[in-house]
Amino acid sequence: MISPETRAKYKVTIGIECHVQLKTVTKLFSAVGNDAREAPPNTLVNHIDFGLPGALPVLNKEAVHLAMRAAFALGTVPQKFSTFDRKNYFYPDLPMGYQITQFAQPIVIGGQVEIEVDGQKKVIGITRAHLEADAGKSVHPAGKDYSLVDLNRAGTPLLEIVSEPDMHSAAEAKAYAKELYLRMKYADVSYADLYYGNMRFDVNVSVSQTDELGTRSETKNLNSFRAVEKAVEFEVDRQIELLEKGQRIVQETRGWDDAKQKTFSQRSKEEAHDYRYFPEPDIPPVELSDAYIEQVRAEMPVMPAEWRERLHGLGLDESQTATLLEAEVESEHISYLPLIEINLEQAEKAKVLANWMVNTEIPLRRELASGQALKDAQRTEIYDAVYDLLNQNKLSSTNAKQLLTNLLSGDVLPEIIETFAQDKGYIQVSDEGEIAKIVEQVITENPKPVEDVKNGEMKAIGFLVGQVMKASKGKANPRMAQDLIKKQLQL
Repeated sequence: MISPETRAKYKVTIGIECHVQLKTVTKLFSAVGNDAREAPPNTLVNHIDFGLPGALPVLNKEAVHLAMRAAFALGTVPQKFSTFDRKNYFYPDLPMGYQITQFAQPIVIGGQVEIEVDGQKKVIGITRAHLEADAGKSVHPAGKDYSLVDLNRAGTPLLEIVSEPDMHSAAEAKAYAKELYLRMKYADVSYADLYYGNMRFDVNVSVSQTDELGTRSETKNLNSFRAVEKAVEFEVDRQIELLEKGQRIVQETRGWDDAKQKTFSQRSKEEAHDYRYFPEPDIPPVELSDAYIEQVRAEMPVMPAEWRERLHGLGLDESQTATLLEAEVESEHISYLPLIEINLEQAEKAKVLANWMVNTEIPLRRELASGQALKDAQRTEIYDAVYDLLNQNKLSSTNAKQLLTNLLSGDVLPEIIETFAQDKGYIQVSDEGEIAKIVEQVITENPKPVEDVKNGEMKAIGFLVGQVMKASKGKANPRMAQDLIKKQLQL
């Protein structure tokens, strides 16, 4: 175990390469289905994926379109001119004997991702992002002396996003991975399903006691934010321990054992020259017009950073904002932010709706089966109706949340929501005469708090309001009750 004092002597440097699977219908260079999540092995393949002699790839235009959207999501613009190259290596799940990728001139250069850790904001630079075709998958059956190859993923369009080595802690690496995930989801370029490997993180870590970078390791194919964080923590401690013992760090590729929470050596790390890159002769350069670039810019949705500004402007705190941003991309069936967006000009209403979503609907949705989710049109009607009842002082804030829960989890939307609320006993009593009688009774039965209020201890008035609410079985309008207490005590 490395002590904090020893760890403090070393500067940690982290860079992350993220492979994002683009959500095209077909693969990058072949007209075969791109969604291999539940497909039986080797059922989404053709002559191009097998690398048969004479098979010629044809570039998927939609993959280029999604890469352009990703460029804007990364805070930059797509390159007007980009090219493809061949990356040569031999592995059983790569039938061609090379990978088609972008090396010399990628479609995305530059960009930045802002993260926040412990209240401190930091900008992580993006070096580049390039299109490439994925390899297949080797499968190693337990207890067997052979391996199998599944080529369903061979040719899947990937966008590899390469960060600058701007991160210096496990927390920063985790925050960057999470923000990158949100940006790719909001830009709608990928399903970003971590379980199925739609986003995979390769984490480069080095430690040094000087400003000069140390020898790095690369831990590949991490598919959760926690794995990114824990792999960095393990690698930092492993490398420091070796250096403290006078041993050297080996530049290598490592894997992550999630069960043991540790990395393990896989192979020595290759350099660019090992791959003998050369221009891909079968695919012409990609040339984007100014008009097409501006067309894609115009179609971009509101991104997480802008949403944070909007939500903070409504008075939501960091935790509430994070909950909304993450919940927005958790399900394909439910959207939260559009309902807030259409009410932004009514700031008070937008804030109330946002709070209901964070404190009531989102926890409720996480408990319910996805099949019980209501349509967006019904949700809009529900929120509008409940807010109107609250705004008319017909509902207390507590009863408003309870009514919202009933409506969102119900199988059928009531024909008249106010009637439903009345039947449930949620509607407040706002009859001044009726509440005045209850107030008079409460004042008579509670002389000590009454005396306290008369002596200027206004906190005691909250107790009296509570007694009114209790006597009315929660139906009295608390604001009216407080006003009537003050009136009867001549305050």
